Amino acid sequence: MSDFPQAPTPAFLFDLDGTLIDSVYQHVIAWRQALSGMGIDLSVWRIHRRIGMSGGLFVSALLRETGLKLTQEQIDELQNTHADAYTEQVHSVRPLPGAAELLAELSSRGVPWAIATSGYARTARLALAMLGLPEDTPMVTRDLVRRAKPDPDLFLAGAALVGVDPAHAMVVGDSVWDLLAARRAGALGIGLLSGGYGRDELERAGAFRVYSDPADMLGRLDELGVRGTE
Repeated sequence: MSDFPQAPTPAFLFDLDGTLIDSVYQHVIAWRQALSGMGIDLSVWRIHRRIGMSGGLFVSALLRETGLKLTQEQIDELQNTHADAYTEQVHSVRPLPGAAELLAELSSRGVPWAIATSGYARTARLALAMLGLPEDTPMVTRDLVRRAKPDPDLFLAGAALVGVDPAHAMVVGDSVWDLLAARRAGALGIGLLSGGYGRDELERAGAFRVYSDPADMLGRLDELGVRGTE
């Protein structure tokens, strides 16, 4: 064997909604309820296109499209109302196929991973029990960073949490916002179709591999440089 440098074990930084849990449409409906409560009538498809951004950027983008103006107090109220509406629907959220198994397999192979989500801890941490994960699972939520996606802060923090260089990490996400943030963090991006974005959109945003869902990714870990335990 030569003494040339060896590649480090790959690490993974996972988005949550639409990537590990099937919650995108619950978030869409929760946002629509919150907006309707303020007299803002917006099509569901317009809301879906912004899921994955931070709540503040999400609201700003939608207000730009509608031409409406809200005070910061109203924006805060909108985000709180969304969180309440989502929590009421959380009983219908399920893990995506293969999500728990994928995380367990990575752990068994000694592969570092963390969850990095634009959601606030109040709603995001509800997913841990669904996935059979302990409370001390490495997770970065919106509360812990200055800016959320498409800024790279969440993924930079996730990499720091598990002690890896972002350049040696792969970001797994279901939206273009995940992949834009991954590129800015200097990480490779992996797209999943389980959040409703198309393959072409994800690839254009920087995904170097696209899988249907976590189960599909689990069956193809060798493509990502994840070796067995030997």
